[in-house]
Amino acid sequence: MGIVFMGTPHFAVETFEQLIQAGHQILGVVTQPDRPKGRGNKLNPSPVKVKALDYGLPIYQPEKVRDPIFIKKLADLKPEVIVVVAYGQILPKEILELPPLGCINVHASLLPKYRGAAPIHWAIINGEKETGVTTMLMDQGLDTGNMLLNTSVEIGSDVTTGELHDKLAVLGGQLLTKTLYMLAKGEITPQPQDDGQATYASLINKEHELINWQKKAQDIHNLIRGMNPWPGAYSFFMGTRLKVWETSLQDYPGSNSGSIGEIVYQDDLGFWVQTGDKPVLIKKIQPAGKNIMTANSFVNGYGLSLGQFLGDKNE
Repeated sequence: MGIVFMGTPHFAVETFEQLIQAGHQILGVVTQPDRPKGRGNKLNPSPVKVKALDYGLPIYQPEKVRDPIFIKKLADLKPEVIVVVAYGQILPKEILELPPLGCINVHASLLPKYRGAAPIHWAIINGEKETGVTTMLMDQGLDTGNMLLNTSVEIGSDVTTGELHDKLAVLGGQLLTKTLYMLAKGEITPQPQDDGQATYASLINKEHELINWQKKAQDIHNLIRGMNPWPGAYSFFMGTRLKVWETSLQDYPGSNSGSIGEIVYQDDLGFWVQTGDKPVLIKKIQPAGKNIMTANSFVNGYGLSLGQFLGDKNE
């Protein structure tokens, strides 16, 4: 099948490679323009562009996908289908109606739940036990098109966004390959989404990253693993900003409780901080400008002691 692939981040690379391995003809690859990154602001290609270069495929990087000149180039490729995986721009009607089999999106949730930019993050932050991947025919809405196929996966109690991301990337490639095969044979009937069941997964911002120790330990644990490996949940200690990378909800070995945000216990595993219902164990942490370290290394290096606080009391 003649395909134009549109994608940008690492999540899209797995699907891209599985399309090639399945024998599909990639007519062109559309990805975001190279962006400045790092101390020297050197232009960096997207992960999808890097992989497309490995295969020697034609690459297109329009600043605006609505550019008539780009749309004409796309039409000249005559794709049977356009596959879109985390591309990063909303497609206009002219592109959506271009391929005879439509534009198919691979979305990392069980639609209509978690439409939007950060479905993996929010599934974990909200404590979901299950998520998955959905293929859909794109329309002009935000992840509102008719669904084709989906597949689900359990979310373990300690799974991070990074771990779930990698699993869903593989499943997404597998599901798309199956979707294209069945679509070509006329074996799929697109199903409309129930808008009444829809939820939205907004972009992550600084406000979302800040740990509120007044919340329950489970909610804090979900936030921290939901922000791992990017962008990281944070708090403060003695005016120093700390990113917290790993926590545990194992049984609290101490006998005393404390005030919200208070460090109430410390042993070989790390240190416990009082939350809105019970202490949570902090295992890995990262002070500003430093590498990630064990909680005990932080205790030894920064002179942390029982009775001190994380959060607002130190700002």
